[in-house]
Amino acid sequence: MERAGFASDPSRARGRLVPEEESSFRSCFQRDRDRIIHASAFRRLKHKTQVFVEHEGDNYRTRLTHSIEVAQVARTIAGALGLNPELTEAVALAHDLGHTPFGHTGEDALHALMAPYGGFDHNAQAIRIVTRLERHYAEFDGCNLTWECLEGIAKHNGPVTGDLPWALAECNDAFDLELHTHASAEAQVAALSDDIAYNNHDLLDGLRAGLFTDDEITQLPIIGDCYAEVDRKYPGLDPYRRRHEALRRVFGVMVSDVIDTSRAILAASRAQSVEDIRHLGHPVIRFSEDLWVQLREIRAFLFTRMYRAPSVMEVRARVSRVVEELFPIYLNDPRQMPRHWHGDIEAAADETELARIVSDYISGMTDRFALQDHARLTGKTPLER
Repeated sequence: MERAGFASDPSRARGRLVPEEESSFRSCFQRDRDRIIHASAFRRLKHKTQVFVEHEGDNYRTRLTHSIEVAQVARTIAGALGLNPELTEAVALAHDLGHTPFGHTGEDALHALMAPYGGFDHNAQAIRIVTRLERHYAEFDGCNLTWECLEGIAKHNGPVTGDLPWALAECNDAFDLELHTHASAEAQVAALSDDIAYNNHDLLDGLRAGLFTDDEITQLPIIGDCYAEVDRKYPGLDPYRRRHEALRRVFGVMVSDVIDTSRAILAASRAQSVEDIRHLGHPVIRFSEDLWVQLREIRAFLFTRMYRAPSVMEVRARVSRVVEELFPIYLNDPRQMPRHWHGDIEAAADETELARIVSDYISGMTDRFALQDHARLTGKTPLER
């Protein structure tokens, strides 16, 4: 498909923090995507969970499988709207790099522990990872991503105003990301693709975990119609195939709605450039109002029946203690951290800098490693009954 005038153009990219010679066979946004895929933090996402802790089963989504699904959805939507698929994919793949072990539970615990030192924000941590913590290249720390990719990671959910998370403020001081504006349409696509992916796969994971049944979710908007369509077309279908066929239709409803709604918003905006998109004052990639109301009902169901289910809350409390007990151990005795962290520890000017190094280390852990290290240092096994 021909690229739209408001698509991000790699030939007009604003460059990188450290200037580099451009590749002769990859655009700058392709290079960003490839560097994210090869990052250590990206690999570690395979053992970081969404809702369920890593040991609870091999079939549940992890941050890695989720990120791949988001990228797939994002490329589809970007292609339909005439946007740049490589930048869209790069932002989608990077959006969860800053997550702690144990999902939002680990983030909540680490944010509380870091409150005296500036707090913790997983989105800002993703920026810190790609600008400082990945240390593989000879000429720079981080991945030296383009301005457009960093902008997309920083504000794919919209402008960032007020007091900035310290990790984001550091990057913004060096490479002004114009945080008061909206991001490119590509980054906005990545954000909506995240919503589409987790709404769909949380339903599937919740069903697999037995937290609710197919009959219960058929009472929800969108979902009931999709199950009914499958039953009409494939009467008597095996229950697992029936579930898959229905939920893939739910997926399709959300993707089609975003494409149709966003296409109309973009046409009405009369945007001619990516700068026009940034300064419109409103997002251009959106669900329709009707679908958004329906999705809120689905989210409310998932919040009650999945995210706050008693069995999930019990595990959340247990893994929170893992983070809560690891943090003071490392803060009081940072040389318990691996040797390659000792240079950073010695360079820390005060307790705040040291706490941020400890936060970097703990947030980078996988579920499995956090449990193992906690057992090594405390002798406890909090997930054993």
